[in-house]
Order: sequence, then structure tokens, then C-alpha cells
Amino acid sequence: MAAKVCPNTVKCTCTYPGCPRHGKCCECLAYHLAQKQLPGCCFPPAVEKTYDRSFERFVKANGG
Repeated sequence: MAAKVCPNTVKCTCTYPGCPRHGKCCECLAYHLAQKQLPGCCFPPAVEKTYDRSFERFVKANGG
């Protein structure tokens, strides 16, 4: 029997290798907010790949 794939896993834009929260949006959001960050899906691809998930980087990436 094939494992069921969560639709979020397919759509997840996180590029962090081996991320245990890949496709698990609620876990990802809770983790990053606890770290005073936003998850990678909040950033454009070029910024996401830097792994700078800070609120400051989010504002800068969005024209602020």
C-alpha cells in the first residue's frame, strides 16, 4: 500500500534539506513564530533560499 501524500507536501516551498515540518503547515507556523520568524512560504523564492526568515527580512522583501 502506497503512503498517502499530504497535499501540502506537494505545495510546500521550503527548501531547507530534511525539514521535519515540510508540508505540515500548522507545525511549521508554530515553530517559526516561536522563533520570532515567519515560515519560508511567506517569502519570494530567492529570499526563502537564504533561510533568513526574520520579520525584518519579510518587510524588506515586500517593499518596506
